[in-house]
Amino acid sequence: MPGDGIGPDVSQCATQVLNAVADRNGHTFRFDEQLIGGAAIDATGDPLPPQTIASCQAADAVFLGAVGGPKWSDPNAEVRPEQGLLKIRSVLNVYANIRPVKIYSELVGASPLRAEILEGVDMIVVRELTGGIYFGAKTRDESSASDLCLYTVKEIERIVRVAANLASARRGKLCSIDKANVLETSRLWRDVTDRVMAAEFADIEVETLLVDAAAMHLLSRPADFDVLVTENMFGDILTDEASMLAGSMGMLPSASLGDGTVGLYEPIHGSAPDIAGLGIANPCGAIASAALLLRHSLGLDKEAASIENAIAEAIAAGARTADIVTGGNKSITTWEMTTEIIRCLS
Repeated sequence: MPGDGIGPDVSQCATQVLNAVADRNGHTFRFDEQLIGGAAIDATGDPLPPQTIASCQAADAVFLGAVGGPKWSDPNAEVRPEQGLLKIRSVLNVYANIRPVKIYSELVGASPLRAEILEGVDMIVVRELTGGIYFGAKTRDESSASDLCLYTVKEIERIVRVAANLASARRGKLCSIDKANVLETSRLWRDVTDRVMAAEFADIEVETLLVDAAAMHLLSRPADFDVLVTENMFGDILTDEASMLAGSMGMLPSASLGDGTVGLYEPIHGSAPDIAGLGIANPCGAIASAALLLRHSLGLDKEAASIENAIAEAIAAGARTADIVTGGNKSITTWEMTTEIIRCLS
């Protein structure tokens, strides 16, 4: 689902890299392109048409470029691109959004933070994706509006287990983020998290932070974090903040997973309609998302690692799109960056 803005640009890059991986490893990938977001509204009046839903449900994995843009940005409109995004997450029941944040040493100069703060940063943010205030009941009249934030014990248990299992395979540290000093949903979140971790993951070091403190600590001591887990809205905000550690939102991938193997994979950046079609978008986040697709949905870990290594090698060799230009490097186009990454594939 290429979607809107730069979505088609970076989706094409990800597809090219996947085809290159297939050629090198004797695989065949079949792609079925479908509409979502503003493009779907323009064509059908629906941000997630039935044909798109059917295609996604029949697929082994789903790749998404980006949705939205000024053309459809009126928050009072009855039909909006973001509705398609929320609906596909619900349809696929992908409740765990996994966002790795790793710093390339060559790109430290692209981050607004000092180099010494960024040394050793390698974290995963796990965001609950199908509950909370985005999916709760909504009301509005002339004098007031409300959005219900609702979480169940089951929803919290399953996302905490996803995060804890990731931490078990990494440095054994989990940070749970809530707002338990104010919100009942956060008090439930903390109680359930404490219980699950004590009963099932006693060997993991657990830290609990209020979301406002977490926003500060992400910038002051980011290298201390291993795996962070939080609810939907907090995760949405904090992962955009964390993207600045890497120097650009264009660098970061994401995987949205459920209980099965079908996942939804997308770069974390938005549709950036002002640069759509200009050939200056950074394709690295989309290409890295394709690597996560290979790993989590298709079980092709070696091939996934080859993409991740190729991105690192291309960057080490000086390949830069405009958003990550540092030092004396010159910027190259979206397509040139993709070519460089393909050239570096093992």
